[in-house]
Amino acid sequence: MHIFYTPHLRGEHTSYSLSEEESKHCIKVLRLTKGAEVVLVDGCGGWFNAEVVEPHPNKTVLKILSLTPSFGRRNHRLHLAVAPTKNIERFEWFLEKATEIGIDEITPILCEHSERKVVKIERLNKRITAAMKQSLKAYHPRLNPILSMDSFIKQSHQGQRFIAHCMEGDKYLLSEVLTPHSSYTLLIGPEGDFSPVEVDRALRSGFIPIGLGKSRLRTETAALASCFEVNYLNRS
Repeated sequence: MHIFYTPHLRGEHTSYSLSEEESKHCIKVLRLTKGAEVVLVDGCGGWFNAEVVEPHPNKTVLKILSLTPSFGRRNHRLHLAVAPTKNIERFEWFLEKATEIGIDEITPILCEHSERKVVKIERLNKRITAAMKQSLKAYHPRLNPILSMDSFIKQSHQGQRFIAHCMEGDKYLLSEVLTPHSSYTLLIGPEGDFSPVEVDRALRSGFIPIGLGKSRLRTETAALASCFEVNYLNRS
């Protein structure tokens, strides 16, 4: 099954032209010819079955055969705010695996102990897109520009809000406080953890403190563990 990401495709379209990049992949790499059937995903839940009618390495034209809306829609919404790792490949790994498991939105956050203060959104989005296609998903997670933690917690967030940290104090397990089939925003700090001031500000803003077990986890591991647990707790 060959899948192409087509964010500008709409339900009323009866034909569609692939971008130059996707056309080259279709014709020169996959060597698809006229009559080949493919799948197009718009990143918003649309799963389109299509047929190659005009194979061309610069502009391949496809005929839309059918549409399945809301393909693979999950029963909850997850937004993870994560401090990017110093080694960007670790953060890219997290984005890839979280997309495969199921996530809706990611915001890189800048914290007091952050070692990385810049990320390349276009590069990271390419990893997300590849993971979305590989895992047969029709929803493309939204990746936001990097934002300071203070600015992030001041924003309006729907549903439950959590902060995972390693400091002493009362903390819950997600299984104890998570309301199934809802919306969630979850904060994951840098390798040096959140500062006491950051944790205090988050708690004062209504974030619920949680722990992720007795082991000390790397940032990307903590983020992925949170992603998995939220999806697991919403499995039915």
